[in-house]
Amino acid sequence: MRLYFDLFYGLTVLLFAASGVAAVTRGWVLPWDRRRVRRVRLFGWGQLVMAFAMCWPVVFGLVISAPGIRWWVTLSGNGLLLTGILLTSVSLRAGRNRQGTGTR
Repeated sequence: MRLYFDLFYGLTVLLFAASGVAAVTRGWVLPWDRRRVRRVRLFGWGQLVMAFAMCWPVVFGLVISAPGIRWWVTLSGNGLLLTGILLTSVSLRAGRNRQGTGTR
């Protein structure tokens, strides 16, 4: 059962990373997100940070076995995940309206 969970988790991370790379390099967003995303590159960077944050505890969990350090690794991974979520949510907001800001 653990193998199925790990495969699903790995595929989810790959989907986040591939979507983030496509958004940063090509400006392409998945069809169900296109209507909401206002800043495509920022959205892509947010997805890349989230994919990195999802890999962070797994990679360091294989390398480090000390319980005190693993707690800090998990906490920092959660902080990275929160940063990615904030980046993607900021990318969904509309930018400032610049139509009436010019000087006469």
